[in-house]
Amino acid sequence: MRTNLPLFPAAPCAVFFVLAIATWVPPACAGENSPLSPLLEVQIVGREVLAIDSENGGQRSERLERGEAVLYTRSQGRVGLVVTDRRMLAISSGSGSFQVARYRKGEGPPSDVQIGDRVALAMMQSRAVGFDGSSHNLVESTIGPREIVLDTAVGPNVAMVVTDRRALGLSADRGGFFDVRLRVGEQFQSLSAYANHATLQTSQRLLIFRGPDATWEERRLPIN
Repeated sequence: MRTNLPLFPAAPCAVFFVLAIATWVPPACAGENSPLSPLLEVQIVGREVLAIDSENGGQRSERLERGEAVLYTRSQGRVGLVVTDRRMLAISSGSGSFQVARYRKGEGPPSDVQIGDRVALAMMQSRAVGFDGSSHNLVESTIGPREIVLDTAVGPNVAMVVTDRRALGLSADRGGFFDVRLRVGEQFQSLSAYANHATLQTSQRLLIFRGPDATWEERRLPIN
């Protein structure tokens, strides 16, 4: 005699399968803005700077000039930087070539650079130089002769420079620096950078720079 088996034991497996489909996210989209594993390696091979792209495959190279010396290299996530005694080279995964920022007359190399997964920031004597790893471009903003840099911060996808006159936000999703002016008598207090936003607290306001759309938000602080 044929016995019909109960169907109930199969139900939990079916439910699990449906839930797995509903919650699955394609690897390329999951955690796009979360901390990234190293996806770009920078090597100095003889007289060439070499970037090895583990995300898209391939290699990009830039020949050093006669007598040019490499001072240091940095890489994190999708971004790689090379600082020499003449220029700064920047590249990100998927780039067709290195981007170059030459030092101006009387300008020396930055003592260090700050780097995130998709952005980088270097402070020169008279300018802030940023790198946007999404568009693969170097951008800059001039620091005035009497303008004083108070602090800088870099997160995975945003960066900020604070001077005694303004705050400059840099986003991995939008090209260029985006600034907001500080008010007369407004004093700097603290600066923090996170994955997709950075916050500046002054004596009068909390200023929030949003990386995805490169906008500023303001919240006035209570007067004590």
